[in-house]
Amino acid sequence: MTDTVDKAPAPMVPPEQIKAIPVRHYGRYVAAAVVIAILVLIGIAFSNAKINYQIIPDYLTDGTILSGAWHTLYISVLAMVLGLVLGVILAVMRMSSNPVTSTVSWLYVWFFRGTPVLVQLLLWYNISLVFPILNLGFYKNEMNQVMTPFLAALLGLGLNEAAYMAEIVRAGIQSMDLGQTEASHALGMTQSRTLRRIVLPQAMRVIVPPTGNEFINMLKTSSLAYAVQFNELIKRAQDISSTSLAVVEMYFVASIWYLILTSVFSVGQYYLERRYARGSSRNLPPTPLQRLRRYLRMFGSFRRPEVTR
Repeated sequence: MTDTVDKAPAPMVPPEQIKAIPVRHYGRYVAAAVVIAILVLIGIAFSNAKINYQIIPDYLTDGTILSGAWHTLYISVLAMVLGLVLGVILAVMRMSSNPVTSTVSWLYVWFFRGTPVLVQLLLWYNISLVFPILNLGFYKNEMNQVMTPFLAALLGLGLNEAAYMAEIVRAGIQSMDLGQTEASHALGMTQSRTLRRIVLPQAMRVIVPPTGNEFINMLKTSSLAYAVQFNELIKRAQDISSTSLAVVEMYFVASIWYLILTSVFSVGQYYLERRYARGSSRNLPPTPLQRLRRYLRMFGSFRRPEVTR
């Protein structure tokens, strides 16, 4: 018999490290090169244009422009408040079981959504052709004295916005579960109390995002108020360009102020949406400041963040 010799186990050879070769996306490189080329051409065209860019920073803080920016913000906020309040009323009327109120709400939305805002502004500004005298019994005056450019702009913008807000509010209310309404009625709550305490607070999560978009759009739509001689931003810019002959430069100034206003309120809209998303989302989206801190840490460490799988 031969003696069996115990053999030592073979040493474990570590596996070779996998070398991942990233897939090259040549289409992305081509698309990026095309976009950069287009941007360069646009930049060259504007740099060679007969535009005096040096006066734009000076007019950004001009008193006339600042007054126009304030009037733009002022009329936008008031028109949005009017549209929101009237929109809630119209939405409730639209969902009412009363055929008269629901039909009136439908006709209102149909008319104001179907006609241009500029036409509505001009109609309000020239309403004295239909009603020369405003007689309310306790107050009587000529319509030309009552219908000022400010009032014409407020009614034209606010009543038009109410038609869109009515549909937004109606969609938000109808997105709620009917079981909650039935449960509140079973507890003895009235229809109005259920709407105020149960339905509307939960519907805000659906209503807030489009309402924020409507307000940002209102900031730009208010520029149409120049047609009724309201001293908003575009009207003030045109007043300066008529004397300085810097027409395009003033449009650049107005555009910069519109970008500033819309950017500020876009940030506010983001935080408002984030607040109303707390009850429906476990992980809230990061704030712009949190995103900035993350990017700063990423670039500060000179490495890409790890991808969790």
